[in-house]
Amino acid sequence: MNSFQLGIVASLACYLAIGWYAGKRVRYLEDFFVAGRNAPTILILGTLVASFMSTNAFIGEAGMSYQGHAPLVIIMTCFNCLGYIIGAVFFGRYLRRSKALTVPAYFRARFASRRIQMFAGISIVAGLSAYLLAVTWGMALIITEVTGFSEVAAILLVWASYTLFTLYSGSRGVILTDTVMFLLFSGIIVVTCFFIVDAAGGWFTAIESLATYQDKPGIIAWHGRIGSDVYWQTPWEALIWASILGVAWGIVVAVSPWQTSRYLMARSEHVVIRSACGALIAMLLLYLVTNFAAATVNLVNPDITPADSTMIWVAQNLLPTALGAVLICGVLAAGLSSASTFLSLVGFSVSHDILENTRGGSGQSSAGQPNLRAARLAMVMVGGSVIALALLLPRNIYWLTHFAGPLFASSWGVVAFMSIWSQSMTESGAFWGMVAGFVVNVGMNAMSMAGLVKWPVLADPILIGVISSYVVIRWA
Repeated sequence: MNSFQLGIVASLACYLAIGWYAGKRVRYLEDFFVAGRNAPTILILGTLVASFMSTNAFIGEAGMSYQGHAPLVIIMTCFNCLGYIIGAVFFGRYLRRSKALTVPAYFRARFASRRIQMFAGISIVAGLSAYLLAVTWGMALIITEVTGFSEVAAILLVWASYTLFTLYSGSRGVILTDTVMFLLFSGIIVVTCFFIVDAAGGWFTAIESLATYQDKPGIIAWHGRIGSDVYWQTPWEALIWASILGVAWGIVVAVSPWQTSRYLMARSEHVVIRSACGALIAMLLLYLVTNFAAATVNLVNPDITPADSTMIWVAQNLLPTALGAVLICGVLAAGLSSASTFLSLVGFSVSHDILENTRGGSGQSSAGQPNLRAARLAMVMVGGSVIALALLLPRNIYWLTHFAGPLFASSWGVVAFMSIWSQSMTESGAFWGMVAGFVVNVGMNAMSMAGLVKWPVLADPILIGVISSYVVIRWA
């Protein structure tokens, strides 16, 4: 067993041990769904960042930075991170105040509507199952490349790793493992950055070399690389693209279930605000370090193909073997944290929001146990479906990631904020607003994927879905 295989096995064993420890404290439904509503700031901060930072951040976006677009990724991140503050102040703290078990349950209580809860639950199952599939593929791809395992074996290993500790410990285990993973990938990416810069000749030499880099001119200019050989022809086209996608994903951060559901676990509303502020700072620093490091790799090796494998190349060729194994484990940790969050939320929605199999409330002893079994059974069913799809479908990580995440901004965004701040929105308006945003987003993305149309940046499905949702709410 080589160092990479040993590191992966050891890290997975560590996460399972943490999940087992947390699972021993799960007794009632609130323990399993919302960690007893007693999580401190560090755990909420850790799970907010870890659940957002999937393998796409260290693979797809790092590859984009290696190709010369790091400044655009940073601009998008600035807008994304504002979603933490806006979401926590204008929605998250009120969501926590509702004491709901899930976000769809909050919508049901707010509008006295079972159909809104069911539709919100169905959208979680559709969106997050797709996202879970993308993350599973991403982690399996990394394991296949660095260990030599077959794709089938890698997929099964990934599925087993995030399913076992999530299934037993629920949200208690998820937020603990998320925080450990957050500390792991944050620490190793900072260490990795120093090694990359050192290999490039030091800080001053690296920055000067990037500023005058001829193979990819503009690699650290504010607009990144532009010209006839890339997607953006002018600096303003690049800025508009980054700004629109940044705002769209900022809405995702503010209202998506895998972010806002973390606030239901917070000890107090003060924890909600503090953790959101901490997540903003942590995300900005992580993206700045990660994408600067990825761009600097050009000075060491300008010919990495495909660009998405930049960090894998660094782990295998630039770092000492032990640190390279830790970097791979850190990238996998980012994926596992997202996967465990997605699996738990989908399982909760199937059992609680769609099938309504949780009549025991917080559930003392016998009332709580059947509900816990129903939630765990739902997770097993969802996990089995994801495994089947991962083995049968052709891999399409990029499209699934950029379809599943923004879906909630289009469907839930307007309804979430207006549920707090609007006195006039009716149940009918909220329901049909959710439906309109969902259908428009899915329809536009389906047309794009089928090659029927290429939407301009100003007509991004996320934003058109948000506008459609608002118009239908006003009409209904």
